[in-house]
Amino acid sequence: MSDPVPERTSPLHAVHTELSASFTDFAGWQMPVRYTSDLAEHAAVRSAAGIFDLSHMAEILVYGTQAGEFLDFALAGRLSAIDVLQAKYSLLLTEGGGMLDDVVVYRLGETTFLVVANAGNREAACEALQSRAATFDVTVDDQSDDYALIAVQGPRSRAILEATTGISELSVPLDELKYYRAADAFFNGVPMVVARTGYTGEDGFELYLRTDAAVPLWRALSEAGEAHGLVPAGLASRDTLRLEAGMPLYGHELSTETFPVQAGLGRVVALTKEGDFVGRSAVEAGPAADARVLVGLVSEGRRAGRAGYALVSGDTEVGIVTSGALSPTLGHPIMMAYVDPALSEVGTELAVDVRGTRIPATVTTLPFYRREK
Repeated sequence: MSDPVPERTSPLHAVHTELSASFTDFAGWQMPVRYTSDLAEHAAVRSAAGIFDLSHMAEILVYGTQAGEFLDFALAGRLSAIDVLQAKYSLLLTEGGGMLDDVVVYRLGETTFLVVANAGNREAACEALQSRAATFDVTVDDQSDDYALIAVQGPRSRAILEATTGISELSVPLDELKYYRAADAFFNGVPMVVARTGYTGEDGFELYLRTDAAVPLWRALSEAGEAHGLVPAGLASRDTLRLEAGMPLYGHELSTETFPVQAGLGRVVALTKEGDFVGRSAVEAGPAADARVLVGLVSEGRRAGRAGYALVSGDTEVGIVTSGALSPTLGHPIMMAYVDPALSEVGTELAVDVRGTRIPATVTTLPFYRREK
């Protein structure tokens, strides 16, 4: 028998232990699931700010004279067209048109890009990119173990970063930094990328820097954030936040068996770009006419359908819940689910089979929550 693979820990693990975090296994990592309560952490992000450790995410550096051209081939989007220090959401497709992962790509320089993949897909994403790079003048370098990633999310996030001691030399002032743009910066002399991106539906920032600077940065952000209501937030609140914002999660809404158009991500695939890209012919052919599509669902009461629960219409199973929770912000159950296309219209009445009890649910538009700007 082979030895078990040791669990990975974040460079901030000791800090989380000090804060009495509860931990969970996430893609082989021991990560904080909560510090106090899921509801309190969720509410803090919506009303003030939360600080998240996302160091389990995969960071893959792609560089070389054909880096942009390569990413246009390897991913579904037109990455060669984005500006330096711009970010873009994209998809890593299989030859069959399914989604191997969803990624965020940052252009760090004319010939340098950073691809951020999901923790559970680190190896698969790296292998796919490396195999697709064979005919390009490009290097694909997995630098995940060298990066820490800290996110500050919420309406007070900018004020917190502006008050944080040690952050300096931003290439773009925070009040001028647009959504899905990034700035070069330093923290106590350590190079850092500050990106106005996130996964909560709120304004916020994601900060990438060397692992050895993670603890000092976390402490500096926490100190600056104390006056602004900043709280440490775990993966449980991150999940309900992204669900309210209608953001898909790999392994729930996204998979290799699902086409982008089924998940409402058809616009992410740049079919108008020149040249071939992996999965193009399959995406152009499209899924079967009766392939299920992703919808939002709302119901009354306190019981929410969870991932894997069946959706029924009459006596017929017509879909499956992929994510669900009692929304902390809205106060009623919300779900994302794949349903038969004929039943995907807003206002359609279905039922969720919750352990033998049928709970009425109504198809609604996504997202469930949208912040005021």
